[in-house]
Amino acid sequence: MESACPLLSSSARASAGRTSKKYGLAAAGLLEAEVVTADGVARIANACTNPDLFWGLKGGGGGTLGVVTRVTLRTRELPSFFGAVFGKITAASEAAFRELISRAITLYSSQLLNPHWGEQMRFGPGNELEIAMVFQDLNQRQAEEVWRPIREWLDASKRDFTIVNPIKVVAGPARLFWSPAILKTFSPNAIVMDDRPNAPASNFYWAGDRDQVGQVLYAYRSAWLPVSLLKEKDRPRLVDALFRSTRHWQMSLHFNKGLAGAPAEEIAAARDTAMNPAVLDAFALAICAGGGPPAFPGFKGHEPDQTQAHRAAGAVAKSMDELLKLIDQPGSYVSESDFFEPKWWQSFWGTNYPRLAAVKKKYDPDGLFFVHHGVGSEAWSADGFTRVGSGQGP
Repeated sequence: MESACPLLSSSARASAGRTSKKYGLAAAGLLEAEVVTADGVARIANACTNPDLFWGLKGGGGGTLGVVTRVTLRTRELPSFFGAVFGKITAASEAAFRELISRAITLYSSQLLNPHWGEQMRFGPGNELEIAMVFQDLNQRQAEEVWRPIREWLDASKRDFTIVNPIKVVAGPARLFWSPAILKTFSPNAIVMDDRPNAPASNFYWAGDRDQVGQVLYAYRSAWLPVSLLKEKDRPRLVDALFRSTRHWQMSLHFNKGLAGAPAEEIAAARDTAMNPAVLDAFALAICAGGGPPAFPGFKGHEPDQTQAHRAAGAVAKSMDELLKLIDQPGSYVSESDFFEPKWWQSFWGTNYPRLAAVKKKYDPDGLFFVHHGVGSEAWSADGFTRVGSGQGP
């Protein structure tokens, strides 16, 4: 794509996602887009041309401002190493579980709140902690040293805890992270190969994603957790809230989805996006969700389980509500959020929403592009076919 904007230059190979604490938001990595707006015009949007449209595309939600036909993204050099840490521990009592939560949160605050670490810890009913962390640019020895204190503490507390899966640290060259041959040899349970006839030998998907195929979600909620909750004086409140949440449902803390602990330049780049500014000061995105296998109304033996759905939705709500008590102005991630979010404009975009609504009004004044709880959808009925407001914001 040709561009007159001198800011467009990039090279190399790695994106954000699990390593957002190092590389920042994907939205901040957008350098330019070609987008067909509601008037049928194909426009270039970058920092120099149509900068308001460009800003809106960086985190303003999919499908609301136009049809994006081409993008230019910033990419990065791979680090030397990628790695992962896995483990599962159960506590013998509620008191021991509180202590386990406290130790995990303290470890995160003191050792993991930095650009090296991402992914999640899951705290659940049954007094269970699951660790599923990833890291970059640390070797095996360095990562092992980070987890040594909590391993030693667990070894010395065997009456209070059951090590279902020992805390395991694995690391390897980052350039081999997506190699099917390497993965099949050293981590065969991590991937599923494409077994279709004549499928390329390189085709695979991550085994952890298999439950998402055809999944029916009963409930799904998320919330940015401010880094202030990790302060020593506030940490007990966070631990108590996490414990209370697990009396209802499993709560996952996705650490790479908040930018607290990221390099200053990545936070600055994220500040120049349309995303809820709460992400800048969040150490994690808390996600609480429940779902079931593929289901189809009227398909005998595969109908949706309404009873289970209502039960799960109620438990998810109670679990997340315990964490929301800690946050003055809750916000959530638009792409992983509650379909029924009542104040969605505030939750998804916070103080950025009025500016987003103005961009929408400029480039799509008649509301051609409609997305459920998307920018400008407050002007339309739930099905998107009847205008009910001005589209100037809730």
